[in-house]
Amino acid sequence: MLADAQVPGELQRLQQALLQTRQQILEVQEKVRAGLATKDADIFDAHLLVLEDPSVLEEVMRLVQQEKVNVEHAYHMVAEKFACALAGVNDEYLRERAADMRDVAGRLLNNLLGRPDHIDLRHLREPCIIISHDLPPSTTAQFDRSKVLGFATDSGSKTSHTAIMARSMRIPAVVGLKNASKELATGDHVLLDGYNGVIIINPTDQTLFEYGQLERRQADRAVQLFALKDQPAITLDGVRIMLSANIERDAESGAVRESGADGVGLFRTEFLFLNRDTMPTEEEQYESYRQVAAAAKPHSVIIRTLDLGGDKFATYIDTTAEANPMLGWRAIRFCLHQPDIFRAQLRAILRASAEGNVKVMYPMISGVDELTQANALLDECKAALRTSGTPFDENLEIGTMIEIPSAVIIADALARRVKFFSIGTNDLIQYSLAVDRLNEKIAPLYEPTHPAILRLIKLTTEAGRRNGIRTGVCGEMASDPVLVPLLLGLGVDELSVVPMMLPPVKHLIRRLKMSEAKVLAEFALGCDSGAEILVRAQALVRQCAPDLFDHQKPS
Repeated sequence: MLADAQVPGELQRLQQALLQTRQQILEVQEKVRAGLATKDADIFDAHLLVLEDPSVLEEVMRLVQQEKVNVEHAYHMVAEKFACALAGVNDEYLRERAADMRDVAGRLLNNLLGRPDHIDLRHLREPCIIISHDLPPSTTAQFDRSKVLGFATDSGSKTSHTAIMARSMRIPAVVGLKNASKELATGDHVLLDGYNGVIIINPTDQTLFEYGQLERRQADRAVQLFALKDQPAITLDGVRIMLSANIERDAESGAVRESGADGVGLFRTEFLFLNRDTMPTEEEQYESYRQVAAAAKPHSVIIRTLDLGGDKFATYIDTTAEANPMLGWRAIRFCLHQPDIFRAQLRAILRASAEGNVKVMYPMISGVDELTQANALLDECKAALRTSGTPFDENLEIGTMIEIPSAVIIADALARRVKFFSIGTNDLIQYSLAVDRLNEKIAPLYEPTHPAILRLIKLTTEAGRRNGIRTGVCGEMASDPVLVPLLLGLGVDELSVVPMMLPPVKHLIRRLKMSEAKVLAEFALGCDSGAEILVRAQALVRQCAPDLFDHQKPS
């Protein structure tokens, strides 16, 4: 325990370590910006926010002053508490921010203790594969790509910043292997398969030959898919499918263009509000929305209003703990209870709509009253902009997400009040089947081909058709080629997918007949087994586009 006279010195040590750590993060960020791209360097803005988070620092200083513990102990305890809290939320993106917290904490503790960086790979002399329990993104960003051929970790997921850095650097990676670091030793020979998420220990000559053939086929396939960039997504029997992209930040506009998307089918605006310590201003929001709209022309951009709450809360917004946050104060419910925040976003979207290609969409609508209230606020913002002479699109199209069973049941009433539907399959499955897809104990129950889910989708598309509006899907089902024919057969008009999956989805559509998709859907609607439906869907895709399965590991 510290003496009272030692406390000021401990707090001074903390301030010095904070300055040193900030400088180190800025240096890493500059290296990444010079070697990769601004969007990759922006990852480290989150690290700076974590480092300077007032909630963390206030708690650390309280422990030092009141408990009389040294600053290393205090910082480790507080950082780990925050990291564990993040790791436990029901959102993959936010869970992975726990890794950022631990990365920053490890760097700061090393500085306090006078130790070098805990992972130093500058000693590498020959090409190798890195096997580790975890790798912080700051380490990954500084890999010498001539020495690091790939890496595998016990922890992590595809949304971790480490995985994001690996994709940007085009380094093969497999994350979430649980015990690879315990099974392997330095000097072991391994084959790392980033496509299928496996590593093979001491591969045979036959396995190496088969993977060599696979690598050549993948290279040829990538060239072929890129050649489709400017081709439309039209089935063999002449049905045009709108194929757009999901994005989270304006920096992703380039990826949308490169993928050949028909615009942006989902701009998740909540990520403008996360990983920062103040609310984004209306001007910041406007500029972000305007940049995406300008880059997407002549195609449209669907901007989804704020979907905060549940498991995505900004630290600067006062909230109270909820027993069931995913059933609580989130999305449109949050916005309607925070009208000033909502008005600022609606004004920013309306101003950006002057570009002429913007649409707006409300998340988690469960009834007509919510839609009416949201539209009333939108009309109020329109009136204020007219008064001030600020231009906006008077014909701005309004749509709604369909992600709650109640919305499906009243889809006709909603369709009479909007111009389009977008089915959020992730939440629709979760809310319909009462299954948390991130809960490993019940993960097998999260079944996209469950007959109930397919019938809900069919009910939605039928309501859209009856009322003359389009129905799209922006959830994960749209990015899974195996499920694409099923969605199209059920009457879906538009698919919005992650940019990297757009080329294979387009390739499949161009090799598929809509008549085949309808036959598959008819079978599915009459089938009682989700497993049987999945098998039939897989068989159709293998028949139409067998080359999409070339990445599967050799038998």
